[in-house]
Amino acid sequence: MPNLWSYLVETGEFNSELITLAEQAWAEIAPQVQAVEAVRAYNQLRVLDAFRAEGIAAHHFTGSTGYGYGDIGRDALESLYARVFGAEAAIVRPQLASGTHAIATALFGVLRPGDELLYATGAPYDTLLKTIGVVPAPGSLREFGITYAQAPLRPDGRIDVAAVLELIRPQTKVIAFQRSRGYTWRPSYSVAELADAITAIKSQAPEVIIFVDNCYGEFVETKEPSQVGADLVAGSLIKNPGGTLAPFGGYIVGSANLIEQVYSRLTAPGLGADVGPTGETGLRLFFQGLYLAPHFTCEALVGAIFAAQLLQKLGLEVSPSGHEPRADIIQAIRLRSREELIGFCQGIQLSSPIDSRVMPVPAPMAGYADEVIMSAGAFVQGASSELSADAPLREPFNLFLQGGSTREQVIYAVLTAIMRSRII
Repeated sequence: MPNLWSYLVETGEFNSELITLAEQAWAEIAPQVQAVEAVRAYNQLRVLDAFRAEGIAAHHFTGSTGYGYGDIGRDALESLYARVFGAEAAIVRPQLASGTHAIATALFGVLRPGDELLYATGAPYDTLLKTIGVVPAPGSLREFGITYAQAPLRPDGRIDVAAVLELIRPQTKVIAFQRSRGYTWRPSYSVAELADAITAIKSQAPEVIIFVDNCYGEFVETKEPSQVGADLVAGSLIKNPGGTLAPFGGYIVGSANLIEQVYSRLTAPGLGADVGPTGETGLRLFFQGLYLAPHFTCEALVGAIFAAQLLQKLGLEVSPSGHEPRADIIQAIRLRSREELIGFCQGIQLSSPIDSRVMPVPAPMAGYADEVIMSAGAFVQGASSELSADAPLREPFNLFLQGGSTREQVIYAVLTAIMRSRII
């Protein structure tokens, strides 16, 4: 009977050695695939129950214009997110342009002049450096008199809880965790690891606000950071929780009093949650994307596990390996040269359903210190829930592969990228 491997042979695009190695890699990761599919099944029913408990109906799909007063769909979507993420309240808005915007909004919402922001997971993602003021920029936290500190990680890249506790000062208002690796080689952090760190911090400083950047981590496990003590959690809707369908937007979930403060930053004091139109196109894609998010997160994970296993067999360094537990959908791959990295990204683009004839090249990008190459032939521009690969052009040549609407596309794309970059 025809299958994936026979189709790949029929294309004539790949040599027989690579197809054989790919089949072997697929067979070797069967236990890991079964494990992520079990998480998907659990999360899918959990999300279904949340939809039923919130009474989501077709009339909630209608959007709003003008000020957005009385937008029952928007209010229902936010209640749904709060329930799914185990939080008291939520902000889910198209006005949040990205994950970075959601994070910045949350931080500006709760920090005041004289407060300190302490990152517990080393340096944050590149695009946040200007928000914080590590790299000078107009309107940064630093310009508002908010100081910044960061705790070093342990040599193995894990959270150094003891170092975090030593850095807590009277002015420490927010302790932030970046769950995903960003553009680094460190591991991503599981909910259990975050829970241990949060418990230790709260025992010493119960009033401190725990913030988690949850980008790329949603639905990878059966719990979210807001279910284990995080006070505020933020992310992007064009990553995991949008289920490849949400066209834009971000979310912030957490305790009701903090969410109220963040609303005042997002809109204006006195307006808060009452305003914010969702547009004439409505909210169906946001609801449907959340419903499908566990499934598509699973597909992305299966693709990442396959990529790790195959590339390891070809002698490349990867993180995590094909057999390690995962806390996000990102697969880090260490290429051996600038040319190999560029070729790999171009192979991913060639395998995309959209803009497959576009050739990505390195270029300057806002928020990044180095040139960046990005491949993402996605239905939603820049959607990391769909298959993409990107990297800053700096040594070591680490590339970050994420997303994938279907495991079949990821397999095809990784094989194409291997051929394009001449790894084999």
